[in-house]
Amino acid sequence: MKGHRYATVALAGLLCLLLASRAFSVDAPRSGPAMDHSQMDHSQMDHSQMDHSQMDHSQMDHSQMDHSQMDHSQMDHSQMDHSQMDHSQMDHSQMDHSGHGGHAGHKMTLDAEGMVMNWNEDTLPEDCSAISRDYAFEVHAGTKYAEPYNGTIFGMSQHEFRVEPCSRITVTFINEDEVRHQFMVHQLPKYLYPQGMFHLEAAGGATKTGTFIVPSDNRTYLVHCDLAQHMEKGMKGQLVVGRGSVDLPSVPGVTANFRRDWYTDPVVLLGVFAGGLGFSLIGLLLFLWRR
Repeated sequence: MKGHRYATVALAGLLCLLLASRAFSVDAPRSGPAMDHSQMDHSQMDHSQMDHSQMDHSQMDHSQMDHSQMDHSQMDHSQMDHSQMDHSQMDHSQMDHSGHGGHAGHKMTLDAEGMVMNWNEDTLPEDCSAISRDYAFEVHAGTKYAEPYNGTIFGMSQHEFRVEPCSRITVTFINEDEVRHQFMVHQLPKYLYPQGMFHLEAAGGATKTGTFIVPSDNRTYLVHCDLAQHMEKGMKGQLVVGRGSVDLPSVPGVTANFRRDWYTDPVVLLGVFAGGLGFSLIGLLLFLWRR
């Protein structure tokens, strides 16, 4: 029985070693053999009966496709991820955005450099009799602003914004990355801001500016980038109006992470590795000695 116990100790040590080694490893995405469609002639193919709902178009190059004869009126775009699409060559001037993606009622300007949605420069919230103060924030977005914070990839030059109740806030959002970023504020009053949202979006290297007015209550609002994994990887902040309500978790440089990334601490990794190695050696020696 003791031999089995020693073997168990050795196995526990090996498990610790495996856990530590996995923290250092990065799994490469699996990919099957790629098909080259560049030489295929699709002009005679009838797509009208094809079900595209399960197809992954993320790796397809549409730049040479002629969409002029395609009927998009029956297409459901609600499940499409546009975050990786390059809209720089698209002409939006003739597009009707009034009902796009559930954004009916939004004030929105959209061009190749990005978007400003739900700006408000002069309409006071119901609980404000006048503008208390004007604020102007210049916010830079980019990977270099994530460097001070372990476990992040994207960042902003400022992650916390403190203002007085009933203040008017102008944000100039400068994107220093090559990928698109957003500056979004949530839970604003919906009678002024459809879906309770103020939204700036800037393409790579672009700048967007917008203004909004906050109500009179002491409250903390979420500020973030809503593109996939951008908030989780560092683009999160908070707008504190007055005394605020509660600090939001995992705001870089402001509040503690909701879940601590232990694997980023070299001391913890070294301890796990040393402990696993020690358990393995002790268990193996005792097992051999008892035999």
